[in-house]
Amino acid sequence: MSHVPQIKIPATYMRGGTSKGVFFRLEDLPLSAQQPGPARDKLLMRVIGSPDPYAKQIDGMGGATSSTSKTVIVSRSTRPDHDVDYLFGQVAIDQAFVDWSGNCGNLSAAVGPFAISSGLIDAARIPQDGEVVVRIWQANISKTIIAHVTMAHGEVQETGDFELDGVTFPAAEVPLEFLDPAADEGDGAGGAMFPTGNVVDELDVPGIGKLQATMINAGIPTIFVNAEAIGYTGTELQGAINEDARALAMFETLRAHGALRMGLIQQLVEARTRAHTPKIAFVAKPADYVASSGKKVAAKDIDLLVRAMSMGKLHHAMMGTAAVAIGTAAAIPGTLVNLAAGGGSDRTAVRFGHPSGTLRVGAEAVQVDGQWKVAKALMSRSARVLMEGNVRIPGDSF
Repeated sequence: MSHVPQIKIPATYMRGGTSKGVFFRLEDLPLSAQQPGPARDKLLMRVIGSPDPYAKQIDGMGGATSSTSKTVIVSRSTRPDHDVDYLFGQVAIDQAFVDWSGNCGNLSAAVGPFAISSGLIDAARIPQDGEVVVRIWQANISKTIIAHVTMAHGEVQETGDFELDGVTFPAAEVPLEFLDPAADEGDGAGGAMFPTGNVVDELDVPGIGKLQATMINAGIPTIFVNAEAIGYTGTELQGAINEDARALAMFETLRAHGALRMGLIQQLVEARTRAHTPKIAFVAKPADYVASSGKKVAAKDIDLLVRAMSMGKLHHAMMGTAAVAIGTAAAIPGTLVNLAAGGGSDRTAVRFGHPSGTLRVGAEAVQVDGQWKVAKALMSRSARVLMEGNVRIPGDSF
């Protein structure tokens, strides 16, 4: 019986923030997968174990959640003043597609450490001990991310005492700067932070009715609605949403209509193959609750509550890119996020409660010629190599 042998591809399995993904150097991919197209998508899907009608990804590296069905391709940058180009692929679990429409803010924290350890940064710039500033070009959204990576004894420091809710063990802190995180021309959102021109719009969604929404493109296109407007309190954990088929359908309908209003799609049906963006989130004023770990979160310790959907499910913590959107929207008077946090025009940072605990993100917004601008958003994550070597896939997979 004839068969096709497996091939080996150098890869690193990393945690970045509250996500995990398979990292590749562009030069290590088979030639046919070094360019965008069907071969690359098929290769990455096979690595992750998709599409899987069982939704378990047993025959691949994926973990059957949106947070663990991720791939990253990194290469030396040809752009001025940048060290590496970073391309993120969100692999669907039970469907045959890779969504390239947005970034992963969590895995952004692992790009700098990966680039250093993989020889993509000039050795002359790497101290034995100290900090390496890695300038990253985020190729999905054409934005710059600056990662501050600590070196110890000539290697990336991965262990430390920085704690991140949603991650069980402490690690070394990786501060990130997301420069000019709002939309660019040609991104399908009209080149504005608020694609509709308003900080709050009214959406009329079949089966849901009329409700207010803040639709912002900062970090990642995100639609914010008030929790109470859709029957929630903002203290919900995953089970309350993910085990309710009607709730999941409602969120997807709302997301699709918001995407249409934002100009990200032209027809509602297009939302099915653009599952990674936009995100849909709901906000509420601070309240006491118990996080998924059993940790008690007090209302006095947070500015607001936020819950966000990712790839059709309630996220177990918070997507890094959505955190950028939260911090940006919180800094702009009148948005639903700003109002949930108590309003005001002088907010430069916000701490919000999510299902796994809390997170702080900073952003400074200014109005220029009637348009809101944010120079950068600030957030700290951590990252760690879990395994490195080669990933294997059948040679005829792509």
